[in-house]
Amino acid sequence: MAKRDYYEVLGVNRDASDEEIKKAYRKLAMKHHPDRNPDNPKAEEHFKEAKEAYEVLSDPKKRPAYDSYGHAGVDPSAGPAGGGGASSFADAFGDIFGDIFGGNRQGRSNVYRGADLRYNLEITLEQAAHGFETKIRIPTMSECETCHGSGAKPGTKPATCTTCSGQGQVRMTQGFFSIQQACPRCHGTGKIIPTPCTACGGGGRIKHQKTLAVKIPAGVDEGDRVRLTGEGEPGVNGGPSGDLYVQVHIKAHAVFQRDHDDLHCEMPVSFATAALGGEIEIPTLDGSARIKVPAETQSGKTFRLRGKGIKGVRSHEPGDLFCHVLIETPVKLNERQKELLREFEAITQKDAGRHNPRAKSWFDRVKEFFEG
Repeated sequence: MAKRDYYEVLGVNRDASDEEIKKAYRKLAMKHHPDRNPDNPKAEEHFKEAKEAYEVLSDPKKRPAYDSYGHAGVDPSAGPAGGGGASSFADAFGDIFGDIFGGNRQGRSNVYRGADLRYNLEITLEQAAHGFETKIRIPTMSECETCHGSGAKPGTKPATCTTCSGQGQVRMTQGFFSIQQACPRCHGTGKIIPTPCTACGGGGRIKHQKTLAVKIPAGVDEGDRVRLTGEGEPGVNGGPSGDLYVQVHIKAHAVFQRDHDDLHCEMPVSFATAALGGEIEIPTLDGSARIKVPAETQSGKTFRLRGKGIKGVRSHEPGDLFCHVLIETPVKLNERQKELLREFEAITQKDAGRHNPRAKSWFDRVKEFFEG
């Protein structure tokens, strides 16, 4: 799984100050510290993730490298996103056997795929049901116009890295084995910048905002992702860019609650309508519908409207709309209304078992409980 963007981990913008980064890390460290979350197995994982992000973004040397080259700029062993571990292991494995049998791996290109990124997009239930197109603005990196991507101040040039002699690789020998990895000084480029460009800080690229069009398909649900190929973190040394995943989050709705493709809503019904029956109008995502309420309807009864839910992205048919009856007790009664209700209650109590069967059954069970 690709690492999350360090700025996203800490919840700060890419132009955040050192103090803002420090404050954000302290807050997350307090929240996710394993000692404070003994029953949460994921707390330690979040704690380590925040610590790793802070160690890079708080370092004046590592942060520019990360801004320019992403995770590969601060992790010499990082490979392509989504499969870096396997790639790095294969490279190291090849280096070992190359040395044993006299193989030559000099000049190997240090090309890395950019990391995948995530963008959280909050949408309404109506937008999720019907689909729509929108535009988002995200931070990105592009070639510096001042130094034309070299990273060196105009009038100067990058110099050969003395640590790796321009090879971009260094070898670490341990007994019988020799492991080759990217040079920690030049990060595999073979060049260093003696006089960095003031516009980009030597990175060769500058940050700016770009606008992307996103098409959200009809029927998306909470947590679904839309993939924008090649719109993630830029690659290194000509490597391909990562992907951008737009993750959908649906706002709470004033009327409906979603359960996969089905919708649920509470349907307030007056006392008189529930007792005598009637017809009421309810909203749907496509307009409105009318429901016949039979006489003597009880609170909690559910009416099902087939096909009035949402047709999910992977569904063949739309879900249903479930309306749950909620009988409303009248409030702010005048004296005449109170008088009529008292008269009604008196008449009802003369034959309570007939008019209030649920109440009678409940009281009978309570009586048996205490007598038994």
